[in-house]
Amino acid sequence: MNQLQFPEPVHGTVDLAAGEQAKRDGMALAAENTNPDWAAACRSAIEQMAARGIVFQAADLIAEQLVDEPDSPSQWGPAFGSAARAGVIEAAGYAPSKRATVHKSICKVWVGTAAQQGRAAA
Repeated sequence: MNQLQFPEPVHGTVDLAAGEQAKRDGMALAAENTNPDWAAACRSAIEQMAARGIVFQAADLIAEQLVDEPDSPSQWGPAFGSAARAGVIEAAGYAPSKRATVHKSICKVWVGTAAQQGRAAA
């Protein structure tokens, strides 16, 4: 039995621009509904991990007891996105999540930028 395969998305079935806009809208909504105290604690935790110069993911912030869980898992994305745009961290690839609740699904991992690591050394 052969599996039906499409080499490319069928034109008109995937609207990449609409998908990207929906992602931005969802992240903005999550950010708007994030507790400001948690957001500040998370930013501090990201900066601490970034200064170490090691690859990390959201689960590491909790394991290190740097921050508690957010009200919603969707609040992690805006927190890491904001830190990346500010030059604190940069994407370092993908790895299985360390969170038991997601059964090792793939998640983005991060590392501190050279500038952030330099701040820690100074």
